[in-house]
Amino acid sequence: MNRFLKIIICLLLPLIIGGFSGYFTVDGVREWYFTINKPSFNPPNGIFGPVWTFLYILMGISLFRISDLKASKERNYALLLFGIQLILNFFWSLIFFKFHFIGLALLDILILWILIFMMILKFKKLDTTASFLQIPYLIWVSFASILNISILYLNSN
Repeated sequence: MNRFLKIIICLLLPLIIGGFSGYFTVDGVREWYFTINKPSFNPPNGIFGPVWTFLYILMGISLFRISDLKASKERNYALLLFGIQLILNFFWSLIFFKFHFIGLALLDILILWILIFMMILKFKKLDTTASFLQIPYLIWVSFASILNISILYLNSN
């Protein structure tokens, strides 16, 4: 596959997954999320879209850097970690915003955090830049985890 096509696919993959996630959960965000108790540090809703778009672009660049390496067991494992964490990322939004299972979403995001951390460590062995590009994502998911915990606490009966 030529490199131009590969980078386009790598950029589009997280953006499309994120777009589908947003599409399937938009009603929950518009209706349900406004009605629940949130902590004082909850960001304005307009922040989430641009932040996630930026993070998905960084993820795509990082994915390209790893996928562009010579095929190996290590590279394939790194790509597998990327794929699994992207699936968990997609399902967190559905679990939280569409189905309103705040506790189950917390479990998902904590596993997601572990997988992102593992992915960063694996990427670092293969391409330091690719691993560094994932750090903003880990920081944001750390913040989202704290937000998820706070929302669970504030909305427990």
